Amino acid sequence: MFLLRDIAPTDLDDLQRAAVHLDSVNLPDDREALAAIIERSRASFAGELPVGDRCFVFVAADADSGEVVGTSMMFAQHGSRRAPHVFFDVLEEERYSETLDRHFAHRVLRIGYNYKGLTEVGGLVLRPEFRRRPERLGRQLASVRFLYLARHRNLFRDEVLSELMPPLEPDGTSLLWESLGRKFTGLTYQEADRLSQVNKEFIRTLFPQDPIYLTLLPPHVQALIGQVGPDTKGVEKLLLEVGFSFAHRIDPFDGGPHFHAKTDDITLVRATRVARVVAAAPKGSTESKPANAPPQSWLVAREQPAAPRFVAVQVIGPPPRQGSGEAVALSAEIRQVLGVTPGDEVAVLPLG
Repeated sequence: MFLLRDIAPTDLDDLQRAAVHLDSVNLPDDREALAAIIERSRASFAGELPVGDRCFVFVAADADSGEVVGTSMMFAQHGSRRAPHVFFDVLEEERYSETLDRHFAHRVLRIGYNYKGLTEVGGLVLRPEFRRRPERLGRQLASVRFLYLARHRNLFRDEVLSELMPPLEPDGTSLLWESLGRKFTGLTYQEADRLSQVNKEFIRTLFPQDPIYLTLLPPHVQALIGQVGPDTKGVEKLLLEVGFSFAHRIDPFDGGPHFHAKTDDITLVRATRVARVVAAAPKGSTESKPANAPPQSWLVAREQPAAPRFVAVQVIGPPPRQGSGEAVALSAEIRQVLGVTPGDEVAVLPLG
């Protein structure tokens, strides 16, 4: 069994083992940076940071050994007056010459900024040996963020963003950056991407503010615009399933596509609800197999003031019963793992 919980300082070694497989700005393969991410998450769950600075990190941990095998993240607000969210709009411009009777439809990039902020989900990584298992841990890690968002809606913005990784070269190089951004900044892709997390001034002052015609780039670079990398196809599929769509915007550094959705339209947010815990009937009894209630997969989560402040677990069984109030039947083992007793309130989210 695997638990989904808020990350703890003792998870640093395991987190670094997972970060090796992503090594992104949000989850770098850098021990000092990861320790800072863990502390920021701890302070966020504890309510010790301003809402706009909060970043929530969830991990999938083996219930017996405590080993962390994957992680996902959610930023309450990405983009502010101090550090705006930066992107390229992907637009189309048509040109026609009557003299030559020639028509062209050019794709152009135009830099844009968002100062009011959006909620961002990211940092989803699962160690390779735990992928494609029947528990579908990647889906659990992706979904648990929306359960938490639904339960704390006031902490998050009205639009949710996901910046997906594009196809990169084997050494991590971005061909778009090499063809465009590096020529205007003199920085490597990694240098520019990490500097942008703390200081975006160089983007506003060095990047062209006028539209950039993609026709001027090599065809193989043009073909990468808005494409999702092979390791991110599963994330794209999930986002589309729950209500996200391509925003016709890309990352200004690597060209990765931006997907977005209105927060209250995300199916996982709408499907999250509250139920009270009841004791499940013993296995094998007729009561444990109610008619017309085939087993389903659920995330069941509880919260408490002390760490771990948030714990969720996947439950396979009949859906919560409705009546005078929704109730979810949990086995003694699940109740012990979650630290709940009959009558306690939990959040539930169907996974299908």
